[in-house]
Amino acid sequence: MSSGANKKLRACLLCSFVATPQEFRREGCPNCENLLEMKGSIDRVMEVTTSQFDGTIALIAPQKSWVAKWQRNDKHLPGVYAVRVQGTLPESTIEDLEARGVKVHSREMNDD
Repeated sequence: MSSGANKKLRACLLCSFVATPQEFRREGCPNCENLLEMKGSIDRVMEVTTSQFDGTIALIAPQKSWVAKWQRNDKHLPGVYAVRVQGTLPESTIEDLEARGVKVHSREMNDD
């Protein structure tokens, strides 16, 4: 992202939802809060989100959108999502999620 306004935005590394660090700290991720528990902790926000992402998609009706399905966001809430992210969840977080039966898909960018 090249816009100065977007440099303050971060994307969730699990679902790619885009918000400011303050919004993530105040409200958590609307899709992943029960899994990532970032509400109230700026340190946790920095661990499980990234400022390195390309493009954004505004999804109004994710369950009806082919783009949402292609991005694996068709079961998520309406909002703004990153097209591609750079970074991965901490290994301990991935292990915890998988132990709870959550399949973690990397949303890492590929320059192929």
